[in-house]
Order: sequence, then C-alpha cells, then structure tokens
Amino acid sequence: MYGRQRSGNGPVRPLKTSKGEPPAGAPPSGPRLPAAGGPKGPRRRPSGRTIAKIVAAVLVVLLVAAVGMFFWINSRLAGIEGVLDDYEGRPADTPGTNWLLVGSDSRKGLSAAQRRKLATGRSAGQRTDSMMLLHIPEGGDRPTLVSLPRDSAVTIPGKGRNKLNAAYAIGGPKLLAQTVETVTGVHVDHYMEIGFAGFVGIVDAVGGVEIDVRAAVDDPKAGLKLKKGRQLLDGGQALGYVRTRKGGALPDFERTKRQRQFLGAVVKKAASPGVLLNPFTSIPLAMSATEAVTVDDGTGAFDMLSLGLAMGDSPVTTVVPFGGSEIAGGGTAVKWDRAKAIRLFDALKEDKPVPKDILDAG
Repeated sequence: MYGRQRSGNGPVRPLKTSKGEPPAGAPPSGPRLPAAGGPKGPRRRPSGRTIAKIVAAVLVVLLVAAVGMFFWINSRLAGIEGVLDDYEGRPADTPGTNWLLVGSDSRKGLSAAQRRKLATGRSAGQRTDSMMLLHIPEGGDRPTLVSLPRDSAVTIPGKGRNKLNAAYAIGGPKLLAQTVETVTGVHVDHYMEIGFAGFVGIVDAVGGVEIDVRAAVDDPKAGLKLKKGRQLLDGGQALGYVRTRKGGALPDFERTKRQRQFLGAVVKKAASPGVLLNPFTSIPLAMSATEAVTVDDGTGAFDMLSLGLAMGDSPVTTVVPFGGSEIAGGGTAVKWDRAKAIRLFDALKEDKPVPKDILDAG
C-alpha cells in the first residue's frame, strides 16, 4: 500500500480507528478555533433595544441643549422698557403679528479704527437709518415687509409735521413706534432695533451673505466698491451696501430696496440648517445677535424665532407708495400717495394680501 501510486484524484483521508476516531497525531477534522492574535470572527450586532437607548440618549442631550440655549438667549436679550406702552387713541390689536424693524446709525461698540475702516463717520447721538414694518399673517400666507422711507413727511404726535426719522431723534423708540402706529393705523406688536456694530457682527457670524448686486457701486463715503453680479459680502461690505445712496434716479428709493434685499438674505442664511445645526456658527450667531439687537420688553426668544422663520419665508416686499414731495422739518420730505398708502395699511390691518397694483406702485 505504501510506495505504490495511488489511483484516483480524491484527497487522502486520515485513517480511522474502529470507533471512527482519527489515529493519534492526526489533525482534528472538526472546526478550528482561531489562533491567538489571528483574525477574529464576525462581531455581534447591537440589538434593537440597544439602538433605541442610544437614540433616546442623543435626543435627550439635544433637547437639554436646546432648552439651555433658549434660556441663555432669552437672558441676553436687551429690552427697552415701555416702548410699546398703551396711550390714548392707540390702534386696536389686529389679526396677525406686526414688527417694527429699525436700523440705527449708532456707532456704539465700534472703535475709532473700526469707524475709519467702515466709513461710518463720527456722528454723535443716534438716528434711524432704516425702518420697516413686517406683517406676519395668522394663516399660511406669505409675510409682507414694507419699507418706511426715513424722509417721509408725517405728523409726529405732539410735535407737528416733520420727517419720520425725526420722531426717533426727538423721543427715541417710544415716540417712533407711536408715530408709525398713528400714521399707518397698524398696531405694532414687537419692536426690534440694530446698530452698525451689531450689523457687521451678525453678517460675519454667518460667514457672509450672498447678494446679487444689480449695478456696480463705488462710494467712498460708505467705504464700498463692488462689481455687478452675485457675490459674497462680508460684514463691512454689507453695511456699506445698505448705507450707500449711489445709483438709481431716486437714491433713497433704491436704498430701501437694497435694505429689504439684504435683510431677507441675511435672515435666510442665519435660519439655514447649515448655520443653525453647526455649533461653530450657531453659537457665534446667537452671541452676535443678542449683543446687536434691542427689543421691546415684551419680546422673547420665541418671538425672535418667529421673526426669523417669517423672514426666511421669502416675504412679499414693497415700499409705501409715494408721489411728489413737501417741505417738512426744514427740508424736502417724501410725500406719500395717501389713497394707495391707506389701501396698503388697510390690507395689513385686515390680515389680507396687499393688492397687486399697490405692490407694483411700491
């Protein structure tokens, strides 16, 4: 048997004893255990209960973080006491929510070097640089954002005929809010104000905003030089963009259009998941925003969230229809088209869409 050529091609099997066991010294025929240090077998997958516990733990951590962030933001909001207090003859509350949004030219928080870099000038005191009325409807309609030209000729309660921005200069936010309510008939529910320094900080916190510049701008007074076309603006450039009076046959009218365009762009960027879900952007944004804005003492973090969602919903934008001018406050002021302006503000009071011909006029 040994020394002869074996027939067939099958493998040689070890001899077995009478009990069917391989002889001593033969390798075992059963499955082998992995050698020490060798490759390991497949890992055991976690059970559904384990996965559920992990998911629940993550959700709890996110919930606690969200609640903590809410109270932190709420504690940092600076409120202006009494800005929306009742007064005799105040317009009654109406459906929907109305915000008075004010951009001031306050240089508070800017160093001398920053003022030179941003070309903000040395003006003392504080004046309104832009004013907008935002109406958030109760239903599912889009919000409406109306620019109120700061040089509008209006009647300031107890002060006579003057430009709209004079109300702020004379009596601060409280008199400005009362003047807007008086001339529009719209009840203001919330007031928010932002200055130059905060403006720059918010834009930089979200990594800049993309703006479609419709015409090249070169304005040394605003510290701005931009080419035509879509481009990313940093905080300083964005500030110059909304301040410049260059371009257009009606510079102030074009300026209000740029302000609405910018406000929509920055809020939409701030409300995007890429910013809100990233702690490296959301936390600096929250810090910049709470340092930058002041609100009425009845406005909290939930109200600010509602404002952000409304602005991110691509609001309908327009300006108060105007025609001609008049002398007010010792200078030429913008005269509103009374009939069209009444129709515009009546639509807001009644929580209805603004008529198309009024939007086109604006």
